[in-house]
Amino acid sequence: MIPLPSAPRIVLLATYLAARSDIESLTTLATHHSKVLRQDLLLRILLTCLPETLPPSHYVSLVQRIESASFDIDVQPREVDWSSVQDITDDEAARKVRKLRLLPLAGENAPTDASNDPVSLFLIHRAHRVDQEAGLLTQLPDLIVPFLDHAPCIRTWMVSTLLPLLRRDHEYYPHNPAAQTLADFDRMSDQAAVDLLLSQTGTSQESLPHVGRDLRGLLGPWLYNDARWRRGDENNNYGGHDQPPNHTICPGWEHVLEWITLQASKSWEVAVKAVDQWDGPGDVDLGGYASMWLEDEEQEYLEQRYARAALASAYLIPEASVEALTGVNSIITKIMALLDQDPCPTLQVASSLLPPFVDPDGEQLLCAKNATYMRNDLLAESNPLTNPNGTSTQLLHILTLSAFILSKGGVPCTVRKAGELAFLQDEREQKAEATKFIHSLSNNGPKSDDRYWIRARNELLWLRDWGAEEAQDSSDVQAQGIFGQLNKEFLEIECLKAFLSNTRYSLARSIYEDAPEKPLDSDMLRDTIVSAAMNAYDNASNPHRGRGGLLKCDDIIHAFPQTLGETHPASKRIEALLRATHALSEYRLILKKGEPFTPVVLRVHADPISIVGKVLEQNPKSYTRIQDFLEIGANMVDAGLLTSSKSRQSESAAEIAWQRSIVEKRITAMCVDAALTEDDFETAYSYVVNRLATESNRFSAKPGNGFTSKGAATKSSLATITDEYSWKAALQAGKYRRTARTVKPTHIGTASGNLDIRHLEQRIECLATALRVAPPATLQEILNVFRKCEEELNAAVKAEEAQESAWDDQGDLQVMPGAFSSTVPAGVVRSTKASSARHVEEAPMSLFDLSRASMARAQRNLTALSSLQRSENARSDEAHGEAGDGSDQPRTRKRDQLRDTAIGTLASGVGWLIGAQPADRGGERG
Repeated sequence: MIPLPSAPRIVLLATYLAARSDIESLTTLATHHSKVLRQDLLLRILLTCLPETLPPSHYVSLVQRIESASFDIDVQPREVDWSSVQDITDDEAARKVRKLRLLPLAGENAPTDASNDPVSLFLIHRAHRVDQEAGLLTQLPDLIVPFLDHAPCIRTWMVSTLLPLLRRDHEYYPHNPAAQTLADFDRMSDQAAVDLLLSQTGTSQESLPHVGRDLRGLLGPWLYNDARWRRGDENNNYGGHDQPPNHTICPGWEHVLEWITLQASKSWEVAVKAVDQWDGPGDVDLGGYASMWLEDEEQEYLEQRYARAALASAYLIPEASVEALTGVNSIITKIMALLDQDPCPTLQVASSLLPPFVDPDGEQLLCAKNATYMRNDLLAESNPLTNPNGTSTQLLHILTLSAFILSKGGVPCTVRKAGELAFLQDEREQKAEATKFIHSLSNNGPKSDDRYWIRARNELLWLRDWGAEEAQDSSDVQAQGIFGQLNKEFLEIECLKAFLSNTRYSLARSIYEDAPEKPLDSDMLRDTIVSAAMNAYDNASNPHRGRGGLLKCDDIIHAFPQTLGETHPASKRIEALLRATHALSEYRLILKKGEPFTPVVLRVHADPISIVGKVLEQNPKSYTRIQDFLEIGANMVDAGLLTSSKSRQSESAAEIAWQRSIVEKRITAMCVDAALTEDDFETAYSYVVNRLATESNRFSAKPGNGFTSKGAATKSSLATITDEYSWKAALQAGKYRRTARTVKPTHIGTASGNLDIRHLEQRIECLATALRVAPPATLQEILNVFRKCEEELNAAVKAEEAQESAWDDQGDLQVMPGAFSSTVPAGVVRSTKASSARHVEEAPMSLFDLSRASMARAQRNLTALSSLQRSENARSDEAHGEAGDGSDQPRTRKRDQLRDTAIGTLASGVGWLIGAQPADRGGERG
């Protein structure tokens, strides 16, 4: 009979069998030597010597036998091979056993409640080694699941540690496994563990549908651990977490909520999916390994904190888009459902209903001091905005709806931005946002859908007070909406402008003019209509009044017959402006190189009359349409382009008539200059004698602004202002010299047939006109030109007379039929010529002769024109001298009488120009 082996030999054989994975032999050995291979020793041998790559299914049954200490049950007899320790003495075996260095059952992160449980310690330590040495994490459920009922710590460890990491690395994100081992994960802090488990959650569009799954399947099981909970000390100190007294907290849960709010500030879709797909702490996937373990108080705490985090996420979402705001509203809807509140409608439905906001609990959340809670301490229990109750959720819904209306209208707005507008009530910020909103509606909205514009107006007015005025049926309600600081009239005016800008004239008239309760008073309505009309005018690119902005301007001023009739001064001004602008559209006009003329240039031009000059320069022969240009100038006057807006209101009819007269003279002078530039002297001469010569040479300035540019004269001035245009144009025409390019006259009439003489006579008449209308300081210049022109005319007349005399002599002496000239004495011929000359001399003088004689006489007596009395005496002495030359008084030549009359007239006129005092003709006759 073989003697019983020593204990060291048994231990060495057990280690040998374990190292060779001979579980059956080891089981037999343990059955026969259970007193040596005690539970803890055998577990340590398995932990130390059993290969980590061995599937747990091979040795779980042995561990179960060790757990139950029932080796004699169902054990088949088996011969154990002792050959491996047969040649070892007992002393050597003892020494070897002492050197085995078997691992302790308690690992580094062994649960404290398993310190006296060798099997639990072995299972957890074995799992760590299998993962660390072999990386076979997926085999661990086969090791742990059979022992879930062995001890609570095993189930807790399985659910809260092994299951989350196993799912994270091998089920949910196998292509992005974590680098940490199971032991590392078990040692992690709560913050690090949360970050690791959710490191792949929501990082791509493909992972968005699985955000809720990750929270449910990773964080839910991970929280299944009483060690995650912390109770406050006697001072209610929770390690930095602000909680009410007598409460327990779960720091791990707080980190989960912090992760959600962090995602809201980085990627709104992740936060929205998290709340939408996950119902919070009660929504946990424990894989069937356990069930909920929370007490009612703890469950309520977690749900309240989850709801607060969800509300906080809504304020933190930074994206201002319709999609993001729709997601925010889904968060609100979810939280209302979790809190058993009445659900809120979708934003699309709410924007059509525009529900009023009321504070059912009287918390008065809308105050400036609460604005900071949208940025700070969002998860704190002291934050009233994230307190999950009816008032905070309704307020958040109203803010979200406000932001949605703005964003939908083309002005992106976040919930936080809407909250700042509502809490701070900054008028400037609100006005800027309202203006952008209306401008966006006007530019991007459908032009022909009245329903759209009615809804837009309703939304704009709702944003002012959130429907409080309508709900309480009172206009005295304090407006607390995001536009609460803006006057209702301001918003109505902006709406009206938008209506008119988008040609919604009938709609605007029905609301603002025909409605029984008019939103705007008549003056405000009229000013807004005029402003909108002028805005359409200023934005027009085509000066044709039947197109574009000018057509819109025309339609606007005729869209409100009760407010702005055709007889209203503003309507008349705009109509005159449209006529002037439209008339300019018929011509080519470029004021700046490469920039065609636009209507706004006319309205803001410092000297709008000068634009007529540009037209004359750029359009050949356009000067012949002088009447059109005169009408343009008159319309500019009527449109008030020549005066400032302040003085325009106090202008009298006399001032307007005075402006018209000056503008007419200036435009006529422009046409004269244009005609001369194009060598059309005949037209220029016609304008001078028929238009410029018909007005008085002086104009009394009226109280008001000047006519050449806005603000050129002072309102208090009543001084005499000289017409600077007529005399210069007449002088230019008088200076013009005929060339080969000069346009020839189409008919002569009673004028001289000699074109040169006719041209000189016309020049003299133009100069005579210049003398009549020129200021005194310019007379000398005009007289010098006049003298030279008259000398040329005299020379031309003498040359023509000499030519005619020579032609007559040639006809009388050489070509008379029948050689009559040879029989007529020469004296008779000369006598006949003298008689003919006297006949011509006795003929009446033409207007041009009178002008020449008058000007020559005026020039010779210019020094004697200091008074009209001296001029009259000089003419009287000359008349007596001519009568006393030995001839009879009745024989005084008619031509001399006409010359004297003309000289007297011009002398009197020139004397008036240079400041001579009129004579007392009654005394002179006496």
